[in-house]
Amino acid sequence: MISEKMAKEINFQIQKELFSEYLYLQMVAYFKGENLDGFAHWMEVQAKEEHNHAIKFFNYLYERNSKVELLSIEKPKNDFKNPLDVFKYAYQHELTVTKNINDLMELAKKENDYASESLLKWYVDEQVEEENSFLKIVNFLEKIKDSSNALYMLDNELSKRE
Repeated sequence: MISEKMAKEINFQIQKELFSEYLYLQMVAYFKGENLDGFAHWMEVQAKEEHNHAIKFFNYLYERNSKVELLSIEKPKNDFKNPLDVFKYAYQHELTVTKNINDLMELAKKENDYASESLLKWYVDEQVEEENSFLKIVNFLEKIKDSSNALYMLDNELSKRE
């Protein structure tokens, strides 16, 4: 059985993962509006990943004989200036998600909840990958500045994400 406190915090994390999906879908909309279909595709894959992260927590609560309580999701930011602005914002968001996962891990350790620790280890590792993916694109966008040719090449490269 999972503690009430841990279940409550995981329910909050489900909300945060679904917000991440919603935020990245808003970014898909921005990129589609800018005719950057490769960027849109990359971010759509990311949104689906966030959905899967939420479902993993969702199912875990039921596996631990607990209850899922879906919480409301706030409206995401939608006034982006350019692709670099989008990816900088997304990178900062991922840093926040990492902090949230780390806080959950601390709670699991404090409660000697080894099953939750095991689950959260996967998320800790996933966040290393997430942060790295976004930061690489931020760094590339900072290097290319206003080069439309380089932006086109990056758009083409991002369209290949599976």
